[in-house]
Amino acid sequence: MNYISAEEAVSIINSNERVFIHGAAATPQRLVDALTARHTELRNVEITHLHTEGSALYADSIYSDSFYVNTFFVGKNIRQNINEMNVQYIPMFLSEIPNFMKSKKFPIDTSIVQVSPPDVHGFCSLGVSVDIAKTACDVSKKIIAMVNPNMPRTLGDGFIHCSKLTAAVYSEDPIFESSIDPVSITEDSVGRNVAELVDDGACLQMGIGAIPNAVLQYLTDRKNLGIHSEMFSDGILPLIEAGIINGSLKTKYPNKIVSSFAIGSRKLYDFMNDNPQLVMLNISYVNDASVICKNSKVTAINSAIEIDLTGQICSDSIGSEIYSGVGGQMDFMRGAAMSEYGKPIIAMASTTSKGESKIVPILKPGAGVVTTRAHVQYIVTEFGTVDLYGKNILQRAKALISIAHPDHREKLDREAYELFYKKH
Repeated sequence: MNYISAEEAVSIINSNERVFIHGAAATPQRLVDALTARHTELRNVEITHLHTEGSALYADSIYSDSFYVNTFFVGKNIRQNINEMNVQYIPMFLSEIPNFMKSKKFPIDTSIVQVSPPDVHGFCSLGVSVDIAKTACDVSKKIIAMVNPNMPRTLGDGFIHCSKLTAAVYSEDPIFESSIDPVSITEDSVGRNVAELVDDGACLQMGIGAIPNAVLQYLTDRKNLGIHSEMFSDGILPLIEAGIINGSLKTKYPNKIVSSFAIGSRKLYDFMNDNPQLVMLNISYVNDASVICKNSKVTAINSAIEIDLTGQICSDSIGSEIYSGVGGQMDFMRGAAMSEYGKPIIAMASTTSKGESKIVPILKPGAGVVTTRAHVQYIVTEFGTVDLYGKNILQRAKALISIAHPDHREKLDREAYELFYKKH
């Protein structure tokens, strides 16, 4: 392969193009920085991605003449810029993004990705982030790749032949790593309550963070768990090493961990490298509810920013301010609900860091409903678990108040009375 500098590579990007940036731990920071440095030469370059790690200076309003960000997910590196004129969010289920990219509605001119070095057959791997990146590369007119031996070679859908690369840059930069956050007493209690819902033979979907890690640490007495999840992190490693996660009872890809992207430590990435136990697939497959439900006992564990007393889940915004994105929550909530003995779960602390109740009479003005009241089933806080499925509005309100923080229950009772009892 012929390698050139990052500056030379991004010089093939022109004004008025749409550019895809590889996301999560695979974000090719060196190429991103080189593109941003060209801001004086470029105008109206549209940048699209899922959440990215590292610096995202292109989202700063001072570069608004050069770059316009149109993102499918809002990470912390652009959160402060969201809803500025040059940084906008596209609400869309993760499972639908690849087909949207394939359509003529959203063509990609250039994809900027980070890959493993080519194998003996010339194939590079998208490594820790296949998700929508493989489709972006498939439909792009140009592909700029940062080739990095620190990127694990993962098996599945994420291979790109080196002949498809328009430009290649060699780098040995460390790929992004995240550490496991310490689990608070509250998060530990939520995790313990969620774990009680996980049966032997369950097929798990969960993200990263304190609550998923708390759940996993309470599963050491389970048997024959499987993983079919849009993402995963280090928390699953001890259960794999102990043989608890083995996928032996899965229908789709038995004995395999199925996922689409991962964020974690170097230990996790080393585990992923050339591991036939792991299959990294396109998000359009991993998050397809009709695929998910083929496995039995799908136990999908997701989070919420707030939930109203009727069961409406807001998980992408704080009021009208976009905080993250729709992501794959509804894909897996629906897939788990359709699965035989499946359990769609929303797990959260009962209060915010400021002590405000996350269980509210009415969602904040402008809040987005990601999981509807018709889809919601299990809700878990540190104070217990309720199943809202099949319950009427008043029953739901009473159930949710029972797992709210005690400091807020009396007020919620009064507000529920005002909302749900007809006045005469």
